[in-house]
Amino acid sequence: MGVPNKLAMAAAMRLTASLRFAGEPVIHEPFAMINADDFYGADTFRVLADYLRQVKTDSNAYAMVGFTLRKTLSDHGTVARGVCQVDNAGKLKQIVELLKIARAGTGARDGDQVLTGDEPVSMNFWGFTPTLFGHIRRELEQFLKLHGQEEKSELLIPMIVGSLINQNRATCQVLRTTASWFGVTYREDRPIVIESVRKLVAAGDYPAQLWK
Repeated sequence: MGVPNKLAMAAAMRLTASLRFAGEPVIHEPFAMINADDFYGADTFRVLADYLRQVKTDSNAYAMVGFTLRKTLSDHGTVARGVCQVDNAGKLKQIVELLKIARAGTGARDGDQVLTGDEPVSMNFWGFTPTLFGHIRRELEQFLKLHGQEEKSELLIPMIVGSLINQNRATCQVLRTTASWFGVTYREDRPIVIESVRKLVAAGDYPAQLWK
């Protein structure tokens, strides 16, 4: 297939390079991976921390905190969410990407697909062990062979986890949280997020100043 061009390689490694190449030398214990620009709530961190405390360092038993769909919606337009399908043991089977989810009463709708609003969705709040790095290496090499010539190709963390589950190389427990996810999808969401954080500060969940 030839040598992948630089733009394609940069796109493919966007979410994996920081873990595989920067994180691997210094991470030797179970760890969390989250989006830097989302507000997840204190309960989310507690739930994942409890899981990571008991998982073995060499385990392939990963975890993801699933948010309740209705707590991640916007009143100002549709959102894209990864809806999790789980088995009876609470383990992730697959993530189905729905791109135009709109609030509908107490539930939601994506086109003709009706959702209860109780479905767990992935907001990229993951719990891993250092075994992930070896998996990333293999998945990235295979991805570049198949898609290295595609300028807009991306290898995303959910894609890697899904592949590992399909190959029976790893499992992923879907943990649940009572927290609400805050994020600015639309300009109109900003004052709602600001007010939500203010309420958490007023309730004593967070200090008014995180750093002094």
